[in-house]
Amino acid sequence: MDPGVESSMEAVRRSKDEKKVLRKQIKASHTLLKHEGISTTPQPSKSLVVANGGLGNGVSREALSAALKEMGELETLIMHPHKPYAFVTYRSEECARKAHVHLNGQKLQCGENSVTLYLSYVDSVTCKEEASLPLPDGLVLVEDFVSPKEEALLLAAIDWSGTNDDVTAQKALKHRRVKHYGFEFRYDNNNVDKDKPLPAGIPQECLPVLERCLKNKHIITMPDQLTVNQYESGQGIPPHVDTHSAFEDTILSLSLGAQTVMEFRHPDGRLVSVVLPGRSLLVMKGESRYLWTHGITPRKFDMVPACDPQFPAHTMSDLRTNSNLTLSKRGTRTSFTFRKIRHEPCRCAFPSACDSQGGPSASPPSPPSLPSCHADAAHLEEEYVHRVYDAIASHFSSTRHTPWSRVCHFLSSLPPGSVLADVGCGNGKYLGVNPEVIAVGCDRSSALIQICAERGFQVFVSDALSVPLRTASCDACISIAVIHHFSTQERRLAAVRELVRLLKPGGRALIYVWAFEQEYNKQRSKYLKDQNKERPENHSPSDNTSEDSQEPHGKASIQTSRCLEDSPVDDLQCVSKVSDGKLSVHTNRTAFNTQDLLVPWHLKDGKRRGQEESGEGVKKDTKKEKSKKTYNSITTSDCNPDPSPGFETSVPSGSGQDTSDAAHSSDSKPSASDDTTQTSTSTRKSQSESSPTPVFHRYYHVFQQGELEQLCGQVAGVKVQSSYHDQGNWCVILEKDMNL
Repeated sequence: MDPGVESSMEAVRRSKDEKKVLRKQIKASHTLLKHEGISTTPQPSKSLVVANGGLGNGVSREALSAALKEMGELETLIMHPHKPYAFVTYRSEECARKAHVHLNGQKLQCGENSVTLYLSYVDSVTCKEEASLPLPDGLVLVEDFVSPKEEALLLAAIDWSGTNDDVTAQKALKHRRVKHYGFEFRYDNNNVDKDKPLPAGIPQECLPVLERCLKNKHIITMPDQLTVNQYESGQGIPPHVDTHSAFEDTILSLSLGAQTVMEFRHPDGRLVSVVLPGRSLLVMKGESRYLWTHGITPRKFDMVPACDPQFPAHTMSDLRTNSNLTLSKRGTRTSFTFRKIRHEPCRCAFPSACDSQGGPSASPPSPPSLPSCHADAAHLEEEYVHRVYDAIASHFSSTRHTPWSRVCHFLSSLPPGSVLADVGCGNGKYLGVNPEVIAVGCDRSSALIQICAERGFQVFVSDALSVPLRTASCDACISIAVIHHFSTQERRLAAVRELVRLLKPGGRALIYVWAFEQEYNKQRSKYLKDQNKERPENHSPSDNTSEDSQEPHGKASIQTSRCLEDSPVDDLQCVSKVSDGKLSVHTNRTAFNTQDLLVPWHLKDGKRRGQEESGEGVKKDTKKEKSKKTYNSITTSDCNPDPSPGFETSVPSGSGQDTSDAAHSSDSKPSASDDTTQTSTSTRKSQSESSPTPVFHRYYHVFQQGELEQLCGQVAGVKVQSSYHDQGNWCVILEKDMNL
């Protein structure tokens, strides 16, 4: 080929690539303005915003900084928590121009993931950081408390070779390994049998460390109980308060091996995230021991203060407000938690959280009311949908393994190469039905998304009301057992509109919602047919027919409010009413009495992630943090905003909240030794004689016949292609107009 022609073709190819990068750069700028309020400028300046270059995308400060420094000397690099972008300011405008030219459209490799960077000029960068919260009262962190030699000696003293060791009460729990010395912590009653000490006392190797604690006045008496936990990367423990009646005031937690981030939360909502370096000692006394919950979110990466001397780090507790953060990959961490057994009732200054002073015996809260505004609806769904599914994800997934035949038929009818979005994908059981389509899933629960990711599916966390996918980008969408979790007509309508927005002209959407009519055409649904299978003493649910149903375990913990008694169901408004404006609690495997209700989920033993308590502290019922973030976004557990549309969401796996809500059922009578403080309304902790069984309550709006079609009929540009009743669910297939 003539060299001139070849050169010309190369110029054309380069021109096309440049135009493509420019289009995406402009799109990223529009997204920043729309969702973040960040204005870009075409005029060169020293400062740039780097789209896709944020901690929320799994980009570490070290990786981004290295790429940016190749273009020149940096003045500042700001990476806000959870955000999919960063700000950089160069020492000179010339360096910024160079970065704008050479880094736009370039891929940045971050471990196993890569992102494409898009840079735009900004006039200035302001970093408004909130005042950092101090550490909880009574909490002290001592770094480098033991030497590397002592660390090795302590780790070698713990023999993990056995699977069940009666001498140290070794347990292989689902999310960690644990050993007890001195006394065993009992997971069946969340307490210690003080009359049955273990044969193995605290190892001799620990004594020099404890004597140093005495000398430094961290403790005033020698501990007599030790719990050793070993956490692999991706493991954690739910927020909890150590049982007041079981242990004395001061608790020592020695971290060995890899560092981690522990979150402390006050009942008023204050959250302080604390980095626990390897070989550090955490001392909990007073308020920090008795009132604040502490826990570790299970994930494979943490956000931690950066160590770059050019950008000095803030204090350990500034993780929420600090813009000088980076990602830290977790490794194996072993914690030694030392405590002193209590032999008299606790008389602390926090009776509301104290089981010795009647705190856990308080009456359970009344059920919530139907929402009267958007804010109420969002709060109700957060408490009774989002938090619950994150807490029950493992158990829920174990009951969701068989795809429904009519959903499979819809998916199998899609042509090869079709783009499918499963909005509310749960554990991903439909994502692999048709291997010839390009399937992507999203769900509001980061815990369920983690399960999907572990199965190799392309997924991300998103609210169904705002899916970060392009308009008209999908050939088909499915929404299986999702829309019935929205608590107002307006939000249910918005969910349908969002599905239609995603569809290409001519695209189809399949929607399933739970039906009020569980008996249809003289046929009872499997949900009703299975009502005789379950007995109160049987805590092993069988496979569920309804996507979000589960077998009953006796009476619901809140008395059911009936609207219609025995009258026929023929008035939609009457069906929707609930007593005193309060939601009723449904008795599982029975016909529905109201359309808006709470449905119990009885957690099968061992299925809640991190349910068993550890030496990090004995588990009390906790308030679960918000969980709303880009797929496997590396976050602390305070707040995780939605992923910004238009940004990439490829980040390291292993994130996800693991928290739980529990409270006594109304007929549960805890003894003084029970450690089940009630701190949430979305769950109740029902007790049998043998062991406590947590009960979670999920909000539902069950649809009457014709209601789903009427809802879809309010959306412009789409028609109902077909509708049907399938095993207790109302279903529609929508088709988007070709002219849109």
